[in-house]
Amino acid sequence: MNILIYSPVFYPSIGGLETVVSILAHEFFSQGHEVKLVSQTPATDSKIFPFEVIRQPHPNQLLNLTHWCDIYFQPNISLKGIWPLLISPKPWVVAHNGWYTRTDDSLGWQDYLKHFAIRFATGISVSQAVANHVSTPSTVIPNPYREDIFYEIPEIPRDKELVFLGRLVSDKGADLLLDALANLKTLGITPKLTIIGSGPEESKLRQQVKDLELLHQVDFVGVKVEHELAKLLNAHQILVVPSRWQEPFGVVALEGIACGCVVIGSEGGGLKEAIGFCGVTFPNGDVQALTQVLSNLLTDTSKLFQYREKAASHLCRHRQADVAKAYLQVFEQAIQPTSLVK
Repeated sequence: MNILIYSPVFYPSIGGLETVVSILAHEFFSQGHEVKLVSQTPATDSKIFPFEVIRQPHPNQLLNLTHWCDIYFQPNISLKGIWPLLISPKPWVVAHNGWYTRTDDSLGWQDYLKHFAIRFATGISVSQAVANHVSTPSTVIPNPYREDIFYEIPEIPRDKELVFLGRLVSDKGADLLLDALANLKTLGITPKLTIIGSGPEESKLRQQVKDLELLHQVDFVGVKVEHELAKLLNAHQILVVPSRWQEPFGVVALEGIACGCVVIGSEGGGLKEAIGFCGVTFPNGDVQALTQVLSNLLTDTSKLFQYREKAASHLCRHRQADVAKAYLQVFEQAIQPTSLVK
């Protein structure tokens, strides 16, 4: 099968979607398919992939790639990437990795167009929450994680309590976690917190740490990736994902679980599906509820073992090869002549 992946963002950009796209592309290739990936992200190094990556192609080049492929796959619909299908129609599969809305949940004209356009695509949703949101039927296939990188390393002492991993932007809710940490301090509970990541809110968060007198509890360590990140997660007991917005899924939760962390996360959207029975959720933005959940786990560590026991069975649904096989089954069905009639 010739698979063309149209993903505007890709390596060296770092994020959940970029991770998933890379995993799928590698797995499609390793399972015997021809893969070419189109991206608008320019290269900043000479990293080599086993499949061809075409960056910022000219229109004629993109049209030729569309002629070549058997499946035109978008891991999130991109309106700018649809036009070649109008000239060279091919089976079109879209994986819904997010909400087609504005940040305030309203619909802009782009969102109306996306909801209309996906009626003509075969759909995959990364969580049941996303499937319930989109306006057309879709197959739910949860996201994979990199099990070759994220796994438990027994020789690393798990002697740190809390870790936050994500971009330092308001949507990710690191400030809510700091407020909860201050609340815990009034109760005589003073866990250490490691903040992994960078972003425009970093200076504001550092000031918040000073204002809340948490300097001795919070450590900003910057961006960590791959094996260095996995080792750091292995040193922690609890990963906190306090997103304000409703995460469509949450690969970061899988990475934490695979490294032996119990996950505390906000319950809206698909994040609770990524966490499964391997942690606890709380209402988005509710600092008091987050404080209570943290207090419960930090003062009764036997609960941590109970959640960790469920990790292996939960992670089975997210293995790279199995998720890719599920995608390929959808691709094969889309190629069938009857599936071309929408």
